[in-house]
Amino acid sequence: MAVLGSGNANGGCSLLHAAGLGYGASIGLDLPLAVRLLDRPSKRDVDDPDGLLPAIIDAWLAGGFKLPNELAKDELHWAVVSQIPPRQGLKSSAATAIAALRALADATKSEVSDEEYVAMAGQAQLEANVSLTGSIDDAWACLTPGWKLIDPQANSIAEGVLFEGDGPDTDHWMVMIICRGERAKRPELEDFIPHSTAFQNSLEALQEMNELVALTWNGRGIIAVMNDAQGRKITNDAMLNGARAAGMSGSGNAIIVVAPKMNILNCERLRKLFESNTDVVKVIETSFLSIKKEETM
Repeated sequence: MAVLGSGNANGGCSLLHAAGLGYGASIGLDLPLAVRLLDRPSKRDVDDPDGLLPAIIDAWLAGGFKLPNELAKDELHWAVVSQIPPRQGLKSSAATAIAALRALADATKSEVSDEEYVAMAGQAQLEANVSLTGSIDDAWACLTPGWKLIDPQANSIAEGVLFEGDGPDTDHWMVMIICRGERAKRPELEDFIPHSTAFQNSLEALQEMNELVALTWNGRGIIAVMNDAQGRKITNDAMLNGARAAGMSGSGNAIIVVAPKMNILNCERLRKLFESNTDVVKVIETSFLSIKKEETM
């Protein structure tokens, strides 16, 4: 068995769900994912219940690229190693798409622009029916640091980037990912309409470059869309116990909680709060993948 190519990406969380107002924004989290492209099946089964990996190959071919070593589509196989909890709203599908496309680029020595990666990732997610909107903002977050406000209806991927931000200072903020059981349902686009005020508040916060406020307002909107009383209680309790931001990511079920790293007592109080909650499956402590300030000078 030969490794034809390999690629990496990372998970992320929502700052503004694209189904809320038609504009979306996500930021990367330090949740790595690696994909290898193989010429033989991996000994470890690949969990791909939605058929995303075949859709990625279709998107690659539709983008005008070739497969490695003149192999046919059914002669290509995958191995995926991920630290992103799946089906929790943490961008595992977008990360898989980006990493797999990078593996194809590596295998074929192809030059692929960031915009091409994002376009193909969005197409694959729509084809596999794992996204309501194509998750263009998610693909950007899994590909590059910082965040971008995206208009998915723009004429091109480049034109769809309305503005962007560096992201919160990773040295100052701890991110806690509160994982629960898988969501009971996926929302429909019409479910978002009654809750547009929360998403409008999130958009205004992003325009002011206040990502933490955006995360919280967006999370409140998603909890309302999902009618998730448990999620509402977790986020409210987090804010009452010292979190600076708390909200559901994607369409759930993970809750993102952000607290100042320097306030050790607050962080410990939050840990104990979540550890004592029987509805919480796991807590992951990580950080944002923001753009370092010195890189922008």
